Amino acid sequence: MASIEQKLRDFKTALLAEDRAAGTVEKYLRDLRQFQAFLGEKELTKKQVLAWRDALLAEGLCPATVNSKLAALNRYFVFVGREDCRMKYLRIQRRLFRSQERELTKGEYERLIATAQRGGKERLALLMETLCATGIRVSEVAYITVEAARQRQTEVALKGKIRTILLPGKLCRKLLRYARQEKIASGEIFLTRSGKGLSRRQIWAEMKALCREARVAASKVFPHNLRHLFARTFYRVCRDVVKLADVLGHSSVETTRIYLISTGEEHCRELERLGLVS
Repeated sequence: MASIEQKLRDFKTALLAEDRAAGTVEKYLRDLRQFQAFLGEKELTKKQVLAWRDALLAEGLCPATVNSKLAALNRYFVFVGREDCRMKYLRIQRRLFRSQERELTKGEYERLIATAQRGGKERLALLMETLCATGIRVSEVAYITVEAARQRQTEVALKGKIRTILLPGKLCRKLLRYARQEKIASGEIFLTRSGKGLSRRQIWAEMKALCREARVAASKVFPHNLRHLFARTFYRVCRDVVKLADVLGHSSVETTRIYLISTGEEHCRELERLGLVS
C-alpha cells in the first residue's frame, strides 16, 4: 500500500497535469498535511474530517478559510477513492461589503510605488505597476516578456484557458527600458540576480517590506490586492462586469462580483444617501 507521502506526490502530479496553478497545488498540499497531522494514527473517517472542521472553527478561522481547506480535502478524497469522507461546505451569507482593513486604495498603492522607487527597488516598483495596470495574477508574471512588451500584449495560458492581456503603451515603454538596462534581450523581464523567475513568496516578501515606510497597513499589502485594485478601477471606468470578467479570466461573473464589493465605509455613505432618517 502506498504511503501518505507517495499519495500526496501522486496527487500533486495529477493536479499539475490538470494545469492547476502552482500556488494552488502547494496550498492543497499544505492543507492536506495539516489534516494529516491532526488525524495522526487515527483511522480516516468522515467523523474525523468533521472533528477537524470544528477544530479549525474553534481556532477562530473564518468560514471561507475553512471551506478552502475542505476543498483541498474533498478533491483529494475523490483522487484516492474515499468519496465517503467528503464534507459539505459551510454556508456563508454573501458579503455586502469588504473590511476596510484589507482595502488597498489608489493613494496607498501610489505610496508603495514611490517608496520602492526612493529605495532603489526599481524592479519591485515596476512589477507592482505591471500587476496593477494589467490585473494579472502573480502566477502570470512569467508571461510578461520582452516580446510581449514589444507587441503590447501577451497570451496567458493557465487553468486550461488562454486569454490575451493587452499591455498599456506607457507600461510597455517602461518594461522595455528596464529590460535594456538589465541587458535582458528576450524572455521574462522580472528575474532574480541568478536569472530565474521571481517566486510568489519573494514578491510577497518584498512588498511587505515596504509597508512601514509607505505608511500602509501590512494587511492591505499583498500581490492579489493589486488585482483587486485593478478590477475596481476598471469597473469604475467601463461599468461592464462581463467585460471585466473576461479581462480577469474568470469563468463566472459571480467571481468577478466579489472583486467589486465596496468597503463598509462606502456602504455607510450609500445608506446615508437614501435619506430615510428624518
